[in-house]
Amino acid sequence: MKHISTGSPFEKAMGYSRAVVKGGWCFVSGVTGYDYTSMQMPVGVVAQARNCFATIDDVLTQAGFTRADIVRVQYTVVSADLVADLAQVLADVLGEVRPAATMVVAGLIRPEMLIEIEVTAFKG
Repeated sequence: MKHISTGSPFEKAMGYSRAVVKGGWCFVSGVTGYDYTSMQMPVGVVAQARNCFATIDDVLTQAGFTRADIVRVQYTVVSADLVADLAQVLADVLGEVRPAATMVVAGLIRPEMLIEIEVTAFKG
């Protein structure tokens, strides 16, 4: 088993890994829109979603996977009103991959967080 970290202070404080690789699977924890090098959060769900996918892509690369290996994704957004703006980003990023997906509307742990994205990747 391999554990991957982005160096986010949340990982250590809350006792989790950004991703865990086991066998042909890569489980990526929920990623919010922070730029984890600067811990800055952009304004708006589109910019936050793009940051989420940049982090996810980096983690998948470290794990030996690619975006094409994503088989499942869960989106958590703080308001259904954000979905229309978010749709084009999701189509741009995962339109060719087309993983199984779930979208949940729920609160997140910080008020600046508008979206959290969790993925599972598989190399069979």
